[in-house]
Amino acid sequence: MAGRILRVGLTGGLASGKSSVAARLAGHGIPVLDADAVVHSLYLPGAPGTRAVAEEFGPGVLDPSGGVDRARLAGRVFGDPPALARLNARIHPLVIERQRTWFEEREAAGDLLGVVEATLLVESGGRERYDVVVVVSAPPEVRLERAVRRSGENDREGLKKRIAAQLPDEEREKAADVVLTANGTKEELLAKVDALAERLKAMAAARVSR
Repeated sequence: MAGRILRVGLTGGLASGKSSVAARLAGHGIPVLDADAVVHSLYLPGAPGTRAVAEEFGPGVLDPSGGVDRARLAGRVFGDPPALARLNARIHPLVIERQRTWFEEREAAGDLLGVVEATLLVESGGRERYDVVVVVSAPPEVRLERAVRRSGENDREGLKKRIAAQLPDEEREKAADVVLTANGTKEELLAKVDALAERLKAMAAARVSR
């Protein structure tokens, strides 16, 4: 893979603990890019993602300011695989390009490694874009309870459907170099992340010294 920076992809399903892992890695001084934040920026008024979405689905999915109404868009594509595929075909290339330039920027700044946090990393063919893929896994029932606590939603069936619609953990793990099992306490998970951070830093340093 081009470049000397160690490219790390971090992924996991809804309420898997992925965001906690990302935050802990950032706490170790490791640069982290949130792919969802990238999408958010692409959906602002006048942004490339907004233009693509409007072309694909019409102005009805935009908000009054001219940006993408993410709730409306989700309602349009959720449960409609062809529509979701059309959306991904337009947005994923934009997100991937932003990730590529981010790694270049981090490398130019002298960073030895960077982490991209992305829910759809495996689904979008991300295995080929990263040196290391980290998957955060947890049983569906654990993820459901976390999702309920985190969101305050009472629609358990809706959350179950969202979890079931995502790629199963077993499929993500097939693409993983590292699997962090998050079925215990948060403290136990963070201890695993602390060890991972040191491991990644060592890998990055060894890569540069080769």
